Amino acid sequence: MRNKRYHRGFTIVEMLIALAITAILLTAIAVAFNASIINFNENQNIFKAINGARQALSRITTQVRTGLVDQTNISDQTRCKVLCADGSTVTYRYESDEQKLYLNTSGVNHLLCDKVTAMTFKKDSNTPTGDVKSVQISMTVVSGDVRQTVAAAAVVRKVLN
Repeated sequence: MRNKRYHRGFTIVEMLIALAITAILLTAIAVAFNASIINFNENQNIFKAINGARQALSRITTQVRTGLVDQTNISDQTRCKVLCADGSTVTYRYESDEQKLYLNTSGVNHLLCDKVTAMTFKKDSNTPTGDVKSVQISMTVVSGDVRQTVAAAAVVRKVLN
């Protein structure tokens, strides 16, 4: 009769082995799940940084195309001052120590993009009058270990009144 009782269930050694295997499998699943969450968050931060840079470039190029670029500080590659068609003036200013791009309208600074490690406004003025005819913009953003450069160019169109 004693033999029948031992054959009905698992022994303690079998249960400990099953428990150890289950713990190893659950640990592996938890590590993989944690890695996928970290990867998702990093990709989302990279997307936000690059998307913010692209939106800033789109805004700058639109205003450059529809306005006149001030040529007084043409050698300053960290600023771009645009005289808009409605008579207002906007200035785009890159601050390298803060790693931020600002938009200044009516004396008020607005943060346009952050995590910017490098930015240049290259103004071309090969015209007899010295007016700026095009602006090439390059912006490098960083998120974690990823560094991405986005660039755009805009040709200034004269606004006809």
